[in-house]
Amino acid sequence: MGTTTGRRVGRPRAMQRPDSGMSARDELLLAAAELFTTRGYAATTTRAVAESAGMRQATMYHYFTGKEDLLAELLESTVTPSLTLARALLADDGRPAEDRLWELCRSDVGLLCRGPHNLGALYLLPEVQGERFQRFHGVRAELKAAYGQLLSATTAGSELSRLERALRTDLVFGLIEGVILIHRGTPGRAVSGLAAAMADAALRIVGASRSGEPVISRP
Repeated sequence: MGTTTGRRVGRPRAMQRPDSGMSARDELLLAAAELFTTRGYAATTTRAVAESAGMRQATMYHYFTGKEDLLAELLESTVTPSLTLARALLADDGRPAEDRLWELCRSDVGLLCRGPHNLGALYLLPEVQGERFQRFHGVRAELKAAYGQLLSATTAGSELSRLERALRTDLVFGLIEGVILIHRGTPGRAVSGLAAAMADAALRIVGASRSGEPVISRP
């Protein structure tokens, strides 16, 4: 029989919990995010994730095959929205590329810092090099390529050699992802100000500035 709730039919929960309005799948992801970032990925068991979400371990396997599956989905959630935005910004060629690159940087920093758990810190796990995470790496590579395309479309970027553009793309992308460590060290910092400051710094690396602002000369 079908269901009109829009939720996937699951197995019974191990305990009754207040209704959060979240699907069982999302509750498991939230529990995994908290445990992976506070207790550590290696030290977290699937049983602990299930119990934190108020479910039996067997119920968790109805939604995820194991820890790698949970980790892969959490990692993809940190890059997929930025890639969607990057594609839209690339198509919006009626605006200066400098403004579009700044917006992508600002939004990406905001995404990496959003939420109660520093999911970006999970990038540093050695397990992330495994085959299960190929999709995450593919999406991340496409996002980096979009950064490079926007950088190349700026006035300053168009004057650089191919090798120099590649280097500055690496530097900009590394700067933006570096917010992971900044956020871990100072979790209480206001995200909006940090995101804008890092976007400004990214344009300085390129030797560019947003429209309406003084052009930053390159050495």
